[in-house]
Amino acid sequence: MQRARPHRQQQPGAVRNTGLHPDDPLGRQITLQHTALAGYRHHEAPALWPALTRRARLTLHREADNRHDANAVALLWRGRKLGYLPRGENLVAARLLDRQRNLSARIEHLDPGAERNRRIHIRVLLH
Repeated sequence: MQRARPHRQQQPGAVRNTGLHPDDPLGRQITLQHTALAGYRHHEAPALWPALTRRARLTLHREADNRHDANAVALLWRGRKLGYLPRGENLVAARLLDRQRNLSARIEHLDPGAERNRRIHIRVLLH
């Protein structure tokens, strides 16, 4: 016979950790990955750098016909390409986008002193 676990009361004002993203009040965003933007110097990121801010929302665009990477996922800010999810870290996002799932990304951190492909750190979200 199993013993019943004693019920633990939650402290007033305590927040329960659900593993869901706190930006969505209904808890419908799930963080898929944290990574750094790839291809910084090859696209518009250097020109847009002064306007980029932490927590800026990014759009993911699937590029299935990309000749360099069949799983390519571009990251866009206001319709302008900043770069890509890194090759080798893009398979899950590519498959979800292929299945018409709703994904987005946010800039987590901007590091002007880092090497080019480590300057923009992002969080990819599933809605």
